[in-house]
Amino acid sequence: MTVSALTRPGERDRLIVKFAEIDWVFALTLCLIAGAGALMLFSIAGSSWDPWAAQHVLRFGVCLMLMIGLAMIDIRVWFALSYPVYVTGLLLLVAVEVAGDTRMGATRWLSIGPFSFQPSEVMKLGIVMALARFYHGISANRARLSWALLIPLLMIAMPVLLVAHQPDLGTAMLIAMTGLAIVVLAGLDWRVIGAGALALLAVIPPFVMFGMHDYQRKRVLTFLNPESDPSGSGYHILQSKIALGSGGAMGKGYGLGSQSQLNFLPEKQTDFIFATLAEEFGFVGCISILVLYGALIFMALRTAYLSHSHFGRLAAAGLTATFTLYVMINGAMVMGLAPVVGVPMPLLSYGGTVMLTVMIGFGLVQAVRVHRYAEVTSGKGSMF
Repeated sequence: MTVSALTRPGERDRLIVKFAEIDWVFALTLCLIAGAGALMLFSIAGSSWDPWAAQHVLRFGVCLMLMIGLAMIDIRVWFALSYPVYVTGLLLLVAVEVAGDTRMGATRWLSIGPFSFQPSEVMKLGIVMALARFYHGISANRARLSWALLIPLLMIAMPVLLVAHQPDLGTAMLIAMTGLAIVVLAGLDWRVIGAGALALLAVIPPFVMFGMHDYQRKRVLTFLNPESDPSGSGYHILQSKIALGSGGAMGKGYGLGSQSQLNFLPEKQTDFIFATLAEEFGFVGCISILVLYGALIFMALRTAYLSHSHFGRLAAAGLTATFTLYVMINGAMVMGLAPVVGVPMPLLSYGGTVMLTVMIGFGLVQAVRVHRYAEVTSGKGSMF
């Protein structure tokens, strides 16, 4: 069978048009951030591609191709898959409770043969897609304030409770904040938002004292006073602050960061890679990376704004919110402004699972851009 028989000329033309509609400045910015991550991983491994930098580059290359491929998928396909992805993620989280792997005191993984993965990563995408589809089908008045609000709150609460029980408080917080961001973006009444914020402030103290595991409570208390245990629970934050401060304005130079090179800085390739960057490239290097992150967020939000469908707007904005929360939580964590919760800096840190999740999400964002004029209907049979 010839190529022309598999793909008719009209279909090839449509693929070319879709390919051209991808935001290539966005893709280039992704490459710059991932490239900076590879350089840092090369540096902290003692100027060696092993064990982190080479795999980082390979994974990003594969994920970039995946993002481009996902961008070609019609947004109506994403719409049809929204609830199935959410339900699949929820069932996988239940499976973790029943037959999950326990590592380092937490049950967060499922193993299938030689492969293992965290179902919570599926839910980071599923919650955005499902809520975007839900709000696509209801009126602005009902989204503002009605009994319908109980449905998205339940959709958020179920995965959050399952993930928190693993326990994985960082990921549970990320899913909760992403879900609530979509609820707000959908048009929730500001009176409800204000009342919810006050209720949250009232709940936090008793939750910290009675609802957290001992090690989680210790992290919060250490965050408030890391000097109380400088060689124990406060070690991570104190070493990160030392790395950040010692870099100064211009940094010590590439490959010359003493905190990372001499292994004082823990998890230097994952959670604290931003501190490594600060030590070697200083304030200028940090601002440069943050500008690139800001550019990605701006371009993704602009894509959400340009979409003609409510589903596309909410999905793109929700996934952008997830990415923004990654950056903000990790940045606050390494600066000692938030407890250490194990959230990496996306695309900069080493780790294939988070990179895959982020790039699949950006694949949907680019699909929204490519198909921004597509009309998505919520009636039965609208898909085919």
